[in-house]
Amino acid sequence: MSAQPDHAPVTPYAPAPGAPAELLAQLRADRRADTWVPAFEREWSAALEESRRTFSLAGLYKVVQDWQGRLASVPAVDAFVAGGCDDSEFVDMAELRGRRRRR
Repeated sequence: MSAQPDHAPVTPYAPAPGAPAELLAQLRADRRADTWVPAFEREWSAALEESRRTFSLAGLYKVVQDWQGRLASVPAVDAFVAGGCDDSEFVDMAELRGRRRRR
């Protein structure tokens, strides 16, 4: 009988060493830089502090992965807005849940 696991372990996502700097450069070049750069820097700083406390890079990887995803979705979001889709009359689900509980 083998002591090897019957499944392959999942290799955690590890961005390239220069990924955070490249990501920040992309954020600075975007028209949303005024809001996105400070938000990225806040998240990165918090993840960096947590990684120092826990000796884990998972939080840093997650910040990079999340922001890469946000940048990748920009064309779809821009197309949605440019297509005239109006999302200004959305319903806050938290408010709906609160209404149901009060009844």
